[in-house]
Amino acid sequence: MNSLPAEVDGKVTGTIGRDDALMMLRENLDNENLVRHCLATEAVMRRLAEDRGEDPELWGLTGLLHDLDYEMTGDDYSRHGLVAAEMLEGLLPEENLRAIKAHNAENNGVRRESVLDHLLAAGESITGLIVAVALVYPERTLEPVRPKSVAKRMRMTAFARSVPRETIMECEEAGYDLQTFVGLALEAMKGIAGEIGL
Repeated sequence: MNSLPAEVDGKVTGTIGRDDALMMLRENLDNENLVRHCLATEAVMRRLAEDRGEDPELWGLTGLLHDLDYEMTGDDYSRHGLVAAEMLEGLLPEENLRAIKAHNAENNGVRRESVLDHLLAAGESITGLIVAVALVYPERTLEPVRPKSVAKRMRMTAFARSVPRETIMECEEAGYDLQTFVGLALEAMKGIAGEIGL
């Protein structure tokens, strides 16, 4: 599917295709590692959508574009997510815009409430931990990484210290135990390993 439907739940949302979304992301982000993080989050969100019977295209685009404003908002973390949602107004449904705002709840005050809110926050956070685990291996790839090794590193608070463990655990708000959630995220990221340099 190249674009979203023009109407979702009776609300006109406009359309944005994956190619246009990726172009928009690349126009707003110079840091290639950040682009790779967004690609990884897209893959994780697509996999979670498939698992839950949701729209993988729509959830994937939400993951892809969640950090659209990251470089633009700079050190003003209170605006991160809010600016992205403004930029995407009319291109994604309100529920998805809200999830983009809420993924940065700790800094902008938009509380996470829906399953999508919690899974976007947990999904984008788990990508950082998975990448950190991959870089520990001599191969520096995702190939040897197993869910059990990610879960083990999750308990080591000195490892990948900047990855918010409590946010990852919000997967439980959507009914996932950590092992299952990590397994789905890792499977998704392995599926695009070449695109994210791992």
